[in-house]
Amino acid sequence: MTSPLVHIFEHQYRDLRPRAPIPPLDIRFRRFTSLNTTIRLREGRLFVSLSDLLEHAPEAVHHAIAHILLAKLYKKPIAPIHADRYRRHVRSEAVARQAEQIRQTRGRKRISTPSGHHYDLDEVFESLNSRFFHGLLGRPTLTWSAHHARRMLGHYDAAHNTIVVSRVFDRLDTPRCAVEYLLYHEMLHLKHPVRVKAGRRCVHSREFQAEERLFPQLEEAKAYLKLL
Repeated sequence: MTSPLVHIFEHQYRDLRPRAPIPPLDIRFRRFTSLNTTIRLREGRLFVSLSDLLEHAPEAVHHAIAHILLAKLYKKPIAPIHADRYRRHVRSEAVARQAEQIRQTRGRKRISTPSGHHYDLDEVFESLNSRFFHGLLGRPTLTWSAHHARRMLGHYDAAHNTIVVSRVFDRLDTPRCAVEYLLYHEMLHLKHPVRVKAGRRCVHSREFQAEERLFPQLEEAKAYLKLL
């Protein structure tokens, strides 16, 4: 007996490629650590893997997922109605909260050390906490990245309560203000968590941006980061 999800993918396939024969479909929900969705064509069969967090989504959302995945695979335009429907679903407060819980319980965070060759993130954190947060910000796990990442210079992982700073900055010629600014920015994420409003994620709120401008060497630090 064909599953309802296969029927949904077949329906969206016909809409996108009305003259092409529908290949056999292998669709499975998997225990991913996030809202992953993948599709690939192999030996004439379509293999689709969906996060089990999407298993009980409304039928309209399943239609949106099928349309988006097939459109991407066959390089077709993605209909705005499907893109918007999927975006609203995954950004809803309930789904976002569930995804965060799953990421925390299933995912594993690679932790290196806060002590670098030239900068100690624990020491920098305590200094910033005292100067800007009255010493009231609880210290998360602090770590240098495992690699010298240049694309992601720093990030706060709320699921694991961890701040990661790229090891590329742990150098003698890195001005302290650059390391302080990177850590200060992520500390603001700790103070001002991401909010979901009307289906949209607000990462840098007005309050966040106002406090970021209080960093005294903001322009100097940003100018240095642009050189990387």
